[in-house]
Amino acid sequence: MKIEEKELASLCENVKQVAIEAGSFISRESKDFDLSKVEMKGFNDMVSYVDKEAEKIIVAGLENLLPGAGFITEEGTASQEEAYNWIIDPLDGTTNFIHGLPVYSVSIALAKGKHPIMGVVYEINREECFYAWENGGAYCNEKPIQVSKSKNLSTSLISTGFPYSNFDKMGSYFNIMGDIMQKSHGLRRFGSAAVDLAYTACGRFEGYFEYNLNSYDIAAGAIIVKEAGGFVGEFDGGDDYLFGRSIVAGCNVYPELLTIIKKYW
Repeated sequence: MKIEEKELASLCENVKQVAIEAGSFISRESKDFDLSKVEMKGFNDMVSYVDKEAEKIIVAGLENLLPGAGFITEEGTASQEEAYNWIIDPLDGTTNFIHGLPVYSVSIALAKGKHPIMGVVYEINREECFYAWENGGAYCNEKPIQVSKSKNLSTSLISTGFPYSNFDKMGSYFNIMGDIMQKSHGLRRFGSAAVDLAYTACGRFEGYFEYNLNSYDIAAGAIIVKEAGGFVGEFDGGDDYLFGRSIVAGCNVYPELLTIIKKYW
């Protein structure tokens, strides 16, 4: 099975509708959601029926679009294939959602091997649909987007995230954050990696970095950044960000960010 560029563009249109459908369901459920409906998957790792039902909506919408593709998802749907896989986070920013903080999204990517070739991030509360496919550019609500033109960290706003488990490297991480805080316009932590990457792609942030992530957190956002003219890699400069558990993304300030991260990591 091989997908041509024209097919990717058409496929992306269908995936957008699936993401928006799941996002509409999540939005409706947010109106009367309460903490008693939360389950614990692990320490600080929460899930609700909303995550699970949104995943069902997404999988049902995707499974006939590309017969033979596998699934890598946060809430358990798994049938990984060697060639193409849908990588799905039905509700990226679950902690925000259950606490009523309005920053969460639907993230859907299609990966060929270890590299995303299409991605859709639907930011639910602002009704912004970010999307891209390989060699097709990046867009938000039908309009082309690109990364910031900033060339210096000193004029940049950077986003990050905090791990909710595996705190062994927090000392090094705090050193990275402290250094970047002193050399930039500041740091922001929104609580949705997919949103952080989408906002980096459209120039609201100049860069983003985080560790201890899963593929479904960042797959869609990563290709959107790259197609918007940005750079994506791992903390050590490698390119296995999809499964390597760390990611750095940004515009032309990317090398400066990477230098600071390598200094402490």
